[in-house]
Amino acid sequence: MSTQFFDGIAPVKYEGADSTNPMAFRHYNPDEVVMGKRMEDHLRFAVAYWHSFAWEGGDPFGGQTFIRPWHPQDDMDRAKMKADVAFEMFDLLNVPFFCWHDADVRPEQGNFADNLATLNEITDYIGEKMQSSKTKLLWGTANMFSHRRWMSGASTNPDPDVFAFAAATVKSCMDATHKLGGENYVLWGGREGYETLLNTDMGQELDHMGRFLNMVVDYKHKIGFKGAILVEPKPQEPSKHQYDFDAATCIGFLRKYGLENEVKLNLEQGHAILAGHSFEHEIATATTEGMLGSIDMNRNDYQSGWDTDQFPNNTPEVALCYYHILKSGGFTSGGTNFDAKLRRQSLDAGDLIAAHVGAMDICARGLKAAAAMIEDGGLEQALSDRYAGWQKDVSKNMLASDLESITNRVLSENINPEPRSGRQEILENYVNRFV
Repeated sequence: MSTQFFDGIAPVKYEGADSTNPMAFRHYNPDEVVMGKRMEDHLRFAVAYWHSFAWEGGDPFGGQTFIRPWHPQDDMDRAKMKADVAFEMFDLLNVPFFCWHDADVRPEQGNFADNLATLNEITDYIGEKMQSSKTKLLWGTANMFSHRRWMSGASTNPDPDVFAFAAATVKSCMDATHKLGGENYVLWGGREGYETLLNTDMGQELDHMGRFLNMVVDYKHKIGFKGAILVEPKPQEPSKHQYDFDAATCIGFLRKYGLENEVKLNLEQGHAILAGHSFEHEIATATTEGMLGSIDMNRNDYQSGWDTDQFPNNTPEVALCYYHILKSGGFTSGGTNFDAKLRRQSLDAGDLIAAHVGAMDICARGLKAAAAMIEDGGLEQALSDRYAGWQKDVSKNMLASDLESITNRVLSENINPEPRSGRQEILENYVNRFV
């Protein structure tokens, strides 16, 4: 039975680049083949349950602006109504995946036993809905940052009882994700950091975080969960400093605690910006080290100092991201999750559909541009030309040599190199040919 929330909105179809219909895809054609694979299978779109359905329209300076039929989100009847609306939207958009935190799908009960009961009840209900929908679960996760119990962290909390509550919460969410056939499990440590070093034992907190993640991996294998375990970097906000600062920091952390073969990264564009990076940089860092799992595709307002989680609309940025993803072989269990929310003035149900339509189109345009650049080979040729000197035997031998031998060669051959152009503007112009 329809909830009537999306009444009057038809299923979104592909109409081509000339369409002026704001509720139609202009570039995203799920069946279009790009580099030998269907576009839907490349992009693996997922709707974020939290921003699309749980978020009430607040910002750091103001409260709720969205008035939804399932507000307040404090009982199971409204939780089930929210699930009904979610699956209506999944079907309208024809998306293959969705994602959730436990706090998105069930009301907070104030204690673990009741949280567990309501989580099991709502995920059973969601499982029934999945039986008649094409939309599957890309990943589940635990919200261990919103409730006041998490104010000093979860696995890094100085109170061992909070660590225990966190462990039980993650177990319950892994069980629910496994039950629903989720393809990944994500951990984002929003409070896993500090507000001040005056009251923080950083070494102990990092060790506890590493031990906690090892427990997660052990439990994954115990229950036979075949999906990937992913961690999501973010430098700050809500904490002043978070231990999962960026991709490079997380990779170092995983190697320190022996997890580099068990855990990969879920990267977000907005978090990259907060860390002072581009999304392209974070993806390239992860793919270079074989650590990319999945992505949260959104953008930040460059004039704001917080994570604004806007829907993507910059084709060149998106194209360069998918360029590195395609070069690395593409997603396996991961995908493109829209960790993005409406502006708090965008009140209507139609705004929610239109935002996803635009974002999916931008990603499709970026994917096609990335594939065209790879097939053309211009960037690869430019890299090959720039590093061509390292293909010579004398250069390869130098890496196995020592400082004294290299110095003797510089003197004997009178090596005095002249700088060579990096041709950055030419390459930027090249990218713009495809977007």
